[in-house]
Amino acid sequence: MISLTGGTFLMGTDGKEGFPIDKEGPRQIVNLEPFSIAPYPVTNEDFLHFYLATGYITDAERFGSSNVFHLLLESEYKPLSSAIDWWYEVPDANWRCPEGKGSSIKDRMDHPVVHVSWNDAMAYCKWADVRLPTEAEWEYAAKGGQDTLFPWGNELVQNGVYRANTWQGEFPVFNTLEDGYLGTAPVRTYEPNNYGIYQMIGNVWEWCLNPGRISLSEFTHKKSDIFVKENVTPSAESYALKGGSFLCHASYCQRYRIAGRNANTAHSSSSNTGFRVVKS
Repeated sequence: MISLTGGTFLMGTDGKEGFPIDKEGPRQIVNLEPFSIAPYPVTNEDFLHFYLATGYITDAERFGSSNVFHLLLESEYKPLSSAIDWWYEVPDANWRCPEGKGSSIKDRMDHPVVHVSWNDAMAYCKWADVRLPTEAEWEYAAKGGQDTLFPWGNELVQNGVYRANTWQGEFPVFNTLEDGYLGTAPVRTYEPNNYGIYQMIGNVWEWCLNPGRISLSEFTHKKSDIFVKENVTPSAESYALKGGSFLCHASYCQRYRIAGRNANTAHSSSSNTGFRVVKS
């Protein structure tokens, strides 16, 4: 875990890149207490240790399916699945079988675990004596002491060098793989930010503790423990996601910016959703 001092920072953006529904602005001055954050998302190896210790069954395993991006699937699996846009609901897709029956994480132990719901992430946190970050903590950590669009600056690609796992080419039909990956990348791929934190942008969406798309003003004056107590309930309609994923592209979704926001229901899972942990 990387210890961060906390303090005052500017959260959100007054720019126009995002979607109005996400409530990325107006910017707010937020004060945070010190906290520690994992340098990378929870990996398949980490989640395997959790499973071996507890026997925990994820939401995707209980439901018997999860959502997989179409280019990650072999053609023979598609007729067995139901499709919406570029997503297929694939039978038996889960964290151990990311593309359904016959797939494996054997060679992806250092990749972020995927097909985990907010409920699953909370169960892992309880076992590991950690918690999910609030959106404010996540943004503070991602900035790395700067005030830029991305953890490294304002340009997605710096001098021809890719700093994150996002989409290149024509979304969602063709990926040129200029950053090296169609799906997830190992968690230590690319350079970390100034705090030594890897892949806050791209690769996988990361669950946050608080409900989705709440006003940024909710984060301004409350201590972390009070904020958590007041905002985290099992009955929220959705929970926040940050960071974008390997599917983000300027032509469709620019939520890979630090200020970008997204949300989903507590039981939802997909092949591009994982999580990272913090400790007060």
